Amino acid sequence: MAGIDFNALFQQAQSIQAEMEKAQAELGKKQVVGTSGGGMVIVTATGKGEIVKIQIEKQVVDPADVAMLEDLVLTAVNAALGNARALAAESGSAPLAALKGMMPGMP
Repeated sequence: MAGIDFNALFQQAQSIQAEMEKAQAELGKKQVVGTSGGGMVIVTATGKGEIVKIQIEKQVVDPADVAMLEDLVLTAVNAALGNARALAAESGSAPLAALKGMMPGMP
């Protein structure tokens, strides 16, 4: 494989790894929310997908209908985690694009 500068390739890979680590650290600082019940349940997560806060309006706390509250919380959690995944995909696209550029033929 003449013509390939493995030293430069290794340095570029290290640079991409550092960018990805920086992007992961930034994701931990960013927050996204997911809601359900018209905002009656709000879940806040980090860009890394860690749930940091759950807010529940008093009106949805009905001891006779715990199943509804469980559904609302589940829906809000899944929305928050979906938003966190979208943020992570968006934030990680630049380092991954650079990686693909290093390897011709990579989709």
